Amino acid sequence: MSGAYVDTVESVWDYPRPPRLERLPFTVTIEFDGAEVARTTDAWRVLETSHPPGVYLPRDAFTSGALEAAPGGATVCEWKGQAAYLDVVGASGRRAARAAWTYPTPTAAFEPIAGFVAVYPGRVDRCTIDGVEVQAQEGDFYGGWITPNIRGPIKGAPGTRGW
Repeated sequence: MSGAYVDTVESVWDYPRPPRLERLPFTVTIEFDGAEVARTTDAWRVLETSHPPGVYLPRDAFTSGALEAAPGGATVCEWKGQAAYLDVVGASGRRAARAAWTYPTPTAAFEPIAGFVAVYPGRVDRCTIDGVEVQAQEGDFYGGWITPNIRGPIKGAPGTRGW
């Protein structure tokens, strides 16, 4: 492991329920279609029991044209409220459908992430926190970011949705 972010081992079973917001004071990057499409030091983590952290970046961290409203329905999180989905679009026009989501008007506890954008790391080319590459959470429902310091077992794999 390298980078200050991964210096402390965390168990997803020590995260709270209901989830909590925590500032992420490290450089976060997202790459897609062969280029960096987002970079920030102003991110948030959402920590919830059995899940790796969800990472939310300010919308202005994304390059112009990298996010477009996605067709299809919204989903509702019991803690954060109604999510709207976004496609991630690369400079060549390559598109990752519904690869990102946002809470335009989240519940009161999550107001700090209003308009911030989370990305499924498995639907883009690469995500990093503090220079450390992120692994995608298994499954297609959750969008947690797994770094080498995160320990499980982690919800998301087949047979774990009912935990």
